[in-house]
Amino acid sequence: MAVGLQVPSSLLPISGLRLASTHAGIKDDPSKDDLVLIELESGSSLAGVFTRNRFCAAPVILARRHLASRADGTRYLLINSGNANAGTGEPGLQAALQTCRAVADVASVPVEAVLPFSTGVIGELLPAELVDKAIPRLHEALDANAWLSAGRGIMTTDTLPKGASRRIEIDGRTVTLTGICKGSGMIRPDMATMLAFVATDAQIAAEDLQACLQQAVDVSFNAITVDGDTSTNDACMLIATGRSGVAVDAAHPVFREALVELLQQLAQSIVRDGEGATKFVEVRVEGAQNHEDARGIAYTVAHSPLVKTALFASDPNWGRILAAVGRAPVAELDIGRVDLYLGDVRLIHRGEPDPAYREELGQAVMDREEILIRVCLNQGNAQARVWTTDLSYEYVKINAEYRS
Repeated sequence: MAVGLQVPSSLLPISGLRLASTHAGIKDDPSKDDLVLIELESGSSLAGVFTRNRFCAAPVILARRHLASRADGTRYLLINSGNANAGTGEPGLQAALQTCRAVADVASVPVEAVLPFSTGVIGELLPAELVDKAIPRLHEALDANAWLSAGRGIMTTDTLPKGASRRIEIDGRTVTLTGICKGSGMIRPDMATMLAFVATDAQIAAEDLQACLQQAVDVSFNAITVDGDTSTNDACMLIATGRSGVAVDAAHPVFREALVELLQQLAQSIVRDGEGATKFVEVRVEGAQNHEDARGIAYTVAHSPLVKTALFASDPNWGRILAAVGRAPVAELDIGRVDLYLGDVRLIHRGEPDPAYREELGQAVMDREEILIRVCLNQGNAQARVWTTDLSYEYVKINAEYRS
């Protein structure tokens, strides 16, 4: 059950970019698309960040190679769902390369101009022949308005397609940003923790685009966690077609703010659709000596199975939160300064139970679908935010039956 999440009503087209999706047969259900193609106009800039999992999937290895080798640009992104093509060794690399060749042949571009992406079950070889057969009809169906169908085509355990758009004004001219993402489980920050494809019609050099993406990912996709597991297939790609004619760089405040807002909305949609999630939770740490301490505490709280199960039960057992704060990897934590809040209800003041706290106040907060846990260290000016979920019976069921 997605928490406060709905199917996007509309996603704005990006001039210079087309998409298509189809059912290739990777998934058993013919009503579910499992293959997506994204076409970038020649001259577009592309930036990407990938998983740091050392067992990264074959498509991640190949996408990195092709991205690094194409000085004159990438033209196509090919994404399949239902099969991760991870843990498949050299045969997996050859299967991914075969699908890239199929796109290259149909589109008359070099094979290195095609980047592959996969998501699904780990340890199963990608059925490249099914993908190859679907490529011609996929290429023929390319459409600038197919963002939502593409969002459906990359889904695995997601319950809803995830996407968002922004329009901004720069120097009196309109710039558009649109993105889709997928992710529901195996979500933990260590790059991007899912697949995401975001595009803009702004004109921006590749090195500036990469800087913008990394900065935005750090406060969006690298600030979410569902279960603490990082996928082998994570990737987040940012495309700039330049068709608006509006030139920006990595320091442009309006563009950077819009990109961060868009990526944060997409990242939060993954948390809201977390496997079995019934709560959307923000853990905010304030007053830390440095950012690393703030993030360390935030993630310790967000990853605690005892905290997460208490959230599922709507149990204001704040001792679990306190214990998580106390074991966080912080060298100099002065517990005599710590204030702890559930929403606006103070639980702990200066390291001791707040005398004004009553159980019914905490219960009222825990009964909500959206909950804020705030930890005030009162030791400095650094802060961090992490978005997470509860841990429910349904999460266990989904993952216990994932391959059945």
